[in-house]
Amino acid sequence: MDDADLLIRLTGPGAGHLDVLESEFGITAGVRGNTIHLRGPKDEVHGAETALLEILGLLEKGKGFSEREVERSIRALRANPEVKLSEFVSDVVLGTPRKTITAKGPTQHAYVQQMREHDIVFGIGPAGTGKTYLAMAMAVRALLEKRVKRILLTRPAVEAGEKLGFLPGDLAEKVNPYLRPLYDALHDMMDFERAQLLVQRGVIEVAPLAFMRGRTLNDAFVILDEAQNTSIEQMRMFLTRLGFGSKAVVTGDVTQVDLPSGTRSGLGDAVRVLENVEGIAVTRFTDVDVVRHPLVARIVRAYEARDAARDAVRALRDAAQGAQDGTGDAPGTSG
Repeated sequence: MDDADLLIRLTGPGAGHLDVLESEFGITAGVRGNTIHLRGPKDEVHGAETALLEILGLLEKGKGFSEREVERSIRALRANPEVKLSEFVSDVVLGTPRKTITAKGPTQHAYVQQMREHDIVFGIGPAGTGKTYLAMAMAVRALLEKRVKRILLTRPAVEAGEKLGFLPGDLAEKVNPYLRPLYDALHDMMDFERAQLLVQRGVIEVAPLAFMRGRTLNDAFVILDEAQNTSIEQMRMFLTRLGFGSKAVVTGDVTQVDLPSGTRSGLGDAVRVLENVEGIAVTRFTDVDVVRHPLVARIVRAYEARDAARDAVRALRDAAQGAQDGTGDAPGTSG
């Protein structure tokens, strides 16, 4: 590379971006003079080179990259070498004096596109993938552009190891902690005073799912968060609240169900029933799409590996039990 400044921006402070490249692709990378050297298996080196060239193309157009953005971009390209970073980094989801929000990866970009094109969208995947945050950004934009008259944010108040009844206060005070993450996302995008004024006027409503029963929601952008903790009946009730001129986004992680044992999650059931219904879209996120601390993605992978191993052992045990039952003598018969 002839441009020394561009080389430094591409490789990062202390060549930190190359460390990320090494970690993701399992290669060695270094700089000698004005040349970047990559060493490793042919396919991995080719993938790493493609990732560098994608990032370089955006740097040449003036795009700035933080170390976290470089890591996310490299992980996205590692998962799908055909990804074009330029397709989503320039797509502004919400631009206000307070915040500019863009998709952080191809899955997030696809999710945003689905919210633009469909009236009901399911966003399913692990924590930290931006499911609720992007839905909130789309809702705020729709309100600011007067495409909807109000935003309604809801989630089930399901106890995750703690008993709701032991919390102090009336019902509103008891459920408020469950709704706090929705308020936090809202205040991250709008001036606090303006957000509070809109809440007081009922333009933005944050409420537990139980409060949705019997309502018809017209000209609204509705977000159901933590939907894995809905029952089948609750999910059906929620989806049938949608009125004219409204959109609904349903987010959740099917691996984090806090429902009582034996209760089936309404989220998984709804996706199975509705995925092929016209006008409904489903986006599935994975650990590759996690945009929190890098350790979150590794934690997700570790738990998924543990669960997969546990499922494999259970399947083998069931198969062995089935074979044993199939060869055993029926009761009351001679061998």
